[in-house]
Amino acid sequence: MADLRIFSYLPNPRVWKATIAARFCGVDVEVRGASGKELREWLWDYDARPLEQGERVSLSSFARTGRVGLIGAQLFKTDAFLEAQPFGNVPAAFGPDGRTGIFESNSIMRAVARLGETRFPLYGRDAYEASRIDSFLDVSLVFARDSQIYLLALSAGTIDATIHARAKEAFAIYASGLEQALSPRRDTLVGDCITLADICFAAELALFMNEHARAEQLSARGLDRILHAGIRGEYSRVFAHFDRLVDHTNFRSDLKPYVEKLLSKAAD
Repeated sequence: MADLRIFSYLPNPRVWKATIAARFCGVDVEVRGASGKELREWLWDYDARPLEQGERVSLSSFARTGRVGLIGAQLFKTDAFLEAQPFGNVPAAFGPDGRTGIFESNSIMRAVARLGETRFPLYGRDAYEASRIDSFLDVSLVFARDSQIYLLALSAGTIDATIHARAKEAFAIYASGLEQALSPRRDTLVGDCITLADICFAAELALFMNEHARAEQLSARGLDRILHAGIRGEYSRVFAHFDRLVDHTNFRSDLKPYVEKLLSKAAD
């Protein structure tokens, strides 16, 4: 039995925060899920699975209306799922008992680090390092909120200048702080080894790169890409660190194919 089970839409860089962390500290993480559209046909539960023929009727008492990402969709969430996951969102993680729910990707990642803390200090070596890591994770949440609104608007075709400007400012604040944290020549954000701060940063930037796949929507509204051709020059340390992490053994299998696919869209 896995130490932690995660249910989510896939692919999802925010889920990979946990799987990357698991490789560092030897934790067994099981991931279940499918594309966002396919999750409409799944039973949302600890034992999440595709619905069988006719179950949409027999399980109608579990029908709920999606609010984030799958807005307005009919989703089938068990009472046990909502008891463990009170906000009803994915990624949704569970302890082995199936009753203890953990939600929000940074918290799921922290759970992995705590489970494997004796094998690798992903959460720092003392209370001060752990708190500094938390500082980076909290700042990432602020950026992630605006990036999610931006990416969902791009996906839905509802992007406008206001949403774009807010995301652009959020990225500039986030990247500027990271650039400072990595100066003059640091290889990690906290301490002298990779921590949760680095994992979170890599996953959030990889997710934000989905902007590359929506260049036509931006152009049609007279908006420029936030991750424009010269962005690496503006934040050279940030992107050099990102490149190092993507090529790292414990990041590569999750992030590299995803990033390369999005970069190919940017080139097109």
